[in-house]
Amino acid sequence: MILPLISLFAFIPLTASQEVMQGGTEASIRALEREWTVGQSRNDNRALDMLFDNALVYVEYGRLMSKGEYLSRIRQYAPELDQIEMGPMNVRVFGSTAIVVGTYVEKQVQSSRKQVKRWQFIDTWVYKKNGWVLVAAGASPVVH
Repeated sequence: MILPLISLFAFIPLTASQEVMQGGTEASIRALEREWTVGQSRNDNRALDMLFDNALVYVEYGRLMSKGEYLSRIRQYAPELDQIEMGPMNVRVFGSTAIVVGTYVEKQVQSSRKQVKRWQFIDTWVYKKNGWVLVAAGASPVVH
């Protein structure tokens, strides 16, 4: 009876420390998501390049894009015309992989008209030797 009780107490601190580490990871991933939106709204390809894995796969409107294609598309927008507001997001961590599901609102001014688009997304981050990088992402407009 003593052995199972000792095993239980030995397991409790490990679980608590794992939860603290996972909470820190979730906060880091949320910060990276914010960096991505700031980089995109400012057309800062250098910042985005650091966040994205070279093998990034991005899907938008059913179209598959590489990292290079995504960065090229971002360069086409005038930074002052694009504003992105993050909505709620859920971060799930599985070892060295984190999955983020959430929403955001994109506001643009085109020809003096304000456009507002609501999006839902799913992003996959992987921890590599230099830190967390985005390896896969997809976004689709929310249809009312």
